[in-house]
Amino acid sequence: MAERTAYQPVHTLKGSWRAVSPKTAESLSAVAFYFARKLEGETHVPIGVVVDSVGGSAGESWASAAALRPLYDYDIPLAALSRYAAEGGPAYGNYIMPWYDEYDIGLKQDWYSPAHEPSGWKNVRLPGGFAGLGVPVTPAVAWFRKEITLPGPLPGGLTLISLGEIQRMDSVYVNGTFVGGSAWVEHPRIYPIPPGVLKPGRNLIAIRIFKTEPHGGFLDAPSEFQLTLGDHTVIPLAGSWQGRISVDARPPHPMPLHFANWPVMPAVLYNGMLVPVAPLSIAGAIWYQGAQNSPRGYEYRRLLPAVIGSWRRLFAQGDFPFYIVQLPAFGPRSSRPTDDGWADIRESQAIVAASVPHSCLAVSIDTGDANSLHPGNKKPVGERLALCALARYYGTRVADSGPTVASVNRLPHSIRIRFAHADSGLVAKGGELQGFSIAGQDRNWHWADARIRGSTVTVSSPEVPRPTQVRYDWQSDPAATLFNGAGLPAGPFRTDKWPLVTQDERPY
Repeated sequence: MAERTAYQPVHTLKGSWRAVSPKTAESLSAVAFYFARKLEGETHVPIGVVVDSVGGSAGESWASAAALRPLYDYDIPLAALSRYAAEGGPAYGNYIMPWYDEYDIGLKQDWYSPAHEPSGWKNVRLPGGFAGLGVPVTPAVAWFRKEITLPGPLPGGLTLISLGEIQRMDSVYVNGTFVGGSAWVEHPRIYPIPPGVLKPGRNLIAIRIFKTEPHGGFLDAPSEFQLTLGDHTVIPLAGSWQGRISVDARPPHPMPLHFANWPVMPAVLYNGMLVPVAPLSIAGAIWYQGAQNSPRGYEYRRLLPAVIGSWRRLFAQGDFPFYIVQLPAFGPRSSRPTDDGWADIRESQAIVAASVPHSCLAVSIDTGDANSLHPGNKKPVGERLALCALARYYGTRVADSGPTVASVNRLPHSIRIRFAHADSGLVAKGGELQGFSIAGQDRNWHWADARIRGSTVTVSSPEVPRPTQVRYDWQSDPAATLFNGAGLPAGPFRTDKWPLVTQDERPY
């Protein structure tokens, strides 16, 4: 399915069927590929996959407005959705683009165009620039322009413009052509310039920056600010530019509800990408999403059932299987027991999989990459989803779950946990159990010694003489050492019911 956002349900299909081959597999979801390949290999039935996905999207974007209204967490964005639909403007699917359309003078006056005659612009130095424009620490949208002269003929090959890291949003134009933009803070901005955009002689580079934090704007050293031609010639871009404020976004100026420039509005992907495909008969759905919702991971246990319910009502094929990938490891590993949103949302995913009929959880805690939201090892993720389908849909006798807590026995100086789905006994990957923490009534967590015996794990710590609660792998990037005899990992869990770090977080 082609990416499409819509403020109201649409019924025109955008997409095409492709036969899977080494050439076409590059554009297929890797998780879906490994899922389907294992199913076909086990069932000897051809498997068709509908790829309905948008990177970085929010869970609520894939639910119907009707399913979200009873939650009351989305009243504000649903009102904005209705307003945008009534206005009839472009269905961006986010809040920042219509905000720009309404307030960005530079966009309205084509400040990115070589034909624009600058008036009221100041000479500033980049990286930097905002101090020279009078907004050193306050939110603002600024445009910057610079002319460069290139010799001819220009070399062939890939030409890149590099700006380093930027907070918060950037849009980059070359000779009036948009070449790239992002709202991500944590990666350098490097955009390819399409062939034919640059020319020998004078060329205009225009950059729009929306900074929202005092330290915002351009974050890297001048050496990261450059143009690289196809023959690897580097042209420095740091130094003198022209700059002008377009939107002084200091309060009380209205701000957008969210700063992402990708689909985050409720229902917009449901309307644009699910409704058109719903006439198809499907066997089930696999769901790999959650990073965007992790800052409110506790709320996800209410949101995800709404997503599932809206899909099942839309396709009108009963409670078809809905299999959920639990988020993998990501981010820096904490040296001490901690709380974070990734642990919270993993618990929400496990609760939904255990409570919503015909659902299943594929634990991927051991497949992550501390430095990437998109870890490269997708094969075990897809194959674990396939195990869910083989066991629960096709009736194959196969293990589809790692160890899960069956009972908790609190002893005088330790806690013994008995696990279901041990499958020939528990296993410590690497030879030593890690990731268990233990606490007493003071709610202070300490790392615990953990020992396997059959289908049980006993945890203790000399720092907690009277333990009451246990947690396992309760952080964004845990060690993931507890497996069963079938080679499937245990997901993070806790025995306590204490408040979580995201418990009071709401989307708006």
